[in-house]
Parts: sequence; C-alpha cells; structure tokens
Amino acid sequence: MTSIYRELVLDTDAAHVWHALHDPANLAHAFAGVVTDCTLDGDLRTVTFANGNAIEERIVAIDEARMLIAYTILDRFEHHHATMQIVPEGSTRCRFIWQSDFLPDTRREVVEQLMDAGCAAFARNVAG
Repeated sequence: MTSIYRELVLDTDAAHVWHALHDPANLAHAFAGVVTDCTLDGDLRTVTFANGNAIEERIVAIDEARMLIAYTILDRFEHHHATMQIVPEGSTRCRFIWQSDFLPDTRREVVEQLMDAGCAAFARNVAG
C-alpha cells in the first residue's frame, strides 16, 4: 500500500482555513485551479478536475472538533482512504495535513502530482 503525506504551514487563522475546507461541496473553490466542479448528493461527491477527469468520492467523516475530513475514492482504486486536517498553531497560523493511503501502488505518480498541485492551489485559495 502506498501512503502519501503532505503538510503545509499557512499564515492564516485555523478557523478561516477550516471554514474553506469543512464543507464537502466547497471543494471547487478551496482547490480552484485543480478542481473545476464539485457536486454533492448525500455523502457522495463528484469531483471534476481541470484536465476533465471526474471521480466519485464518499465523505466518510467530518470531525468539526478535530477539523478533519475523511473521504474515499470509489473508483480507480482497489483501496483508498484519505484525510485532510487543519491543526492550529497559535492564533494566526495553522498546518494543513493531507494523507492518502491507497492500492494499487502504480497510482502513486498520478496521486502525488494531484496532491502537490492541490496543496499549491489550497494555499493560494485560502490565504487570509
């Protein structure tokens, strides 16, 4: 199983960043430039990327107290589980943590590129 982990330090209040992330339907705004559309039907989210590819995800959990969202991609993987979390660091900084665990390992390059592009877009879009 492959596990990819990314962390970003953001010079922005954690509550502001969590507000941008915690609504699963808000993905196209929070990750604008990488994600072009997002629709939500119950706990199922359809995400369309800038390259035209679309995936279906299930929102597994939204933990307001821990500022964490967990989701799984329902197609293209034998197994997939990911979390995004905002960790406060004082009153004006926070850390964005994104971890994705999946099979098959051959998807690593694609996932890594999307996560790196997603981190850059998220940092741009949530700056206070």
